[in-house]
Amino acid sequence: MIITLTKRADFVAANNGLRNAKPGFVLLTRPNDGQGTRFGVTVTKKIGNAVVRNRMKRRFRELLRTALANQGLTHHDHVLIGRAGGVERDFHTMADELEQALARARQGVGDPARGRRPRRGRRSPTKGAS
Repeated sequence: MIITLTKRADFVAANNGLRNAKPGFVLLTRPNDGQGTRFGVTVTKKIGNAVVRNRMKRRFRELLRTALANQGLTHHDHVLIGRAGGVERDFHTMADELEQALARARQGVGDPARGRRPRRGRRSPTKGAS
C-alpha cells in the first residue's frame, strides 16, 4: 500500500536522505522505520502560478503511483521536488528519469548535496552601519 505524506516534518526529514537530481525534478528517498512506502510532492512558488504548480503536482503524483508500485523502495519515504523544466518535459521521458532515479536510490547512490545559495538582495552587514 502506498501512503501520501502530509506532515511537514516528514518532508523535512526526507531532506536528510538520498538525493537524485534529474532535469525535471529531484527525488529524495529516506528510510521511514517500517511505516510502509510513502510519497510526497512539493513544488515551490518559483516555478510558476498556481495552475502550473498544480498541473506539475498532478503529473508527479501519477508518475509516483505507477512507479512506486513496482520499483519503489519498501519502508521508505519518496519526495519529488519540482524543478523549473518539469512542466514542459514529456511525461514518458520523466517516467524513464524517475525509473533511473529509483534504481540509483535502490543501489544507495545519490548526488552530492548542494550548499545553500545566498539569498538575492541581501546586504552586507557593514553597509549603512555608521
